[in-house]
Amino acid sequence: MKNTGICPKCDSKSILRIPGNAGAYGSGNNIMTGITVLSAVKVTRYLCCECGYSEEWIDDKKDIKKLIDSFKEIY
Repeated sequence: MKNTGICPKCDSKSILRIPGNAGAYGSGNNIMTGITVLSAVKVTRYLCCECGYSEEWIDDKKDIKKLIDSFKEIY
């Protein structure tokens, strides 16, 4: 949906982009890579307004590298 603007489930073009955020104590749509909110990687959601299908994306390539470094034992 991020790249095409079309829902892969129902072909709707009614897509809502919900930006990631990082709040106090790690709240919000993010992945914590450290102790403080400054370490949070924001996760953007794309939601189909017709069928409810959603996807989550990390928009910044630097954040993907940050996640690899933080979780490299899993990667």
